[in-house]
Amino acid sequence: MTYIRELLGARELLSNLVMRDVRGQYKRTIFGRLWALVNPLVAMLVYTFVFSFVFRIQPAPGNPSGLNAFPLWLLCGLLPWTFFSAAVNSGLGSILANYGLVTKVYFPRLVLPLSAVLTRGYNWAWEMLVLAVALIAFGSFLWPWIPVALALMVLLMLFVVGVSLALCIANVHFRDTQYLISVVMQIWLYLTPVVYPLSLVKDQSDRVGGLFGTNITVLDMYSVNPMMHFIEAFRAVLYDNRFPNSADITACLIWTIAALGVGFWIFRASEKGLAEAL
Repeated sequence: MTYIRELLGARELLSNLVMRDVRGQYKRTIFGRLWALVNPLVAMLVYTFVFSFVFRIQPAPGNPSGLNAFPLWLLCGLLPWTFFSAAVNSGLGSILANYGLVTKVYFPRLVLPLSAVLTRGYNWAWEMLVLAVALIAFGSFLWPWIPVALALMVLLMLFVVGVSLALCIANVHFRDTQYLISVVMQIWLYLTPVVYPLSLVKDQSDRVGGLFGTNITVLDMYSVNPMMHFIEAFRAVLYDNRFPNSADITACLIWTIAALGVGFWIFRASEKGLAEAL
């Protein structure tokens, strides 16, 4: 309870850190916050050309929305993924980035990774707003599903906070962590149904059957990936206009609770020695 009171007492510091980062991101730029849309739009154009035009990947139309536009289908998975990747990388470096603050002033250190995730979340919210407008313009009946989409966004942010708490501690003690995670994220992207539909994995899993003489399939192993469930849940709500599968929602909740629990435990166990470790 004492720690919770300390966190509540540091809410002004949290707010100031988030606003500092938000205002400083695009300071003295002509287009300002529009630059936040450049990376996902460029990625969308490249992936659309490669996977839709070259490899001829065609996801099923939205059910029951009826949408049949690869760029919109792609963005429904790409925006949550880019937030996840950017927020984790930002969160794991948050302690080192505020070296001077950590070594000179006492405050709940959890504020630092939390502010890094919230800053990325602010940018993500703008991106998702633009996506929502585009979906509605193309005929998506999104309005009733906006509260579900917002709940999924909060759930993903909490999952990222848990992951960031563990990784920022690892990064303090082992500086290789930031480089390792950048490589892991590149691999993780292609092990997640962001640029291709999950149906392709299911088809290959059915073709291969059980692995090594067991009943475990490729899809079973693939489903261990927490981001698979988040991406599928976002696509169900945004592109299909339906409630996500109960299995995906359950997996998202379990992974979020586990990440927060483990991340908070690791962070609290190491928090007192952070200044010395730096």
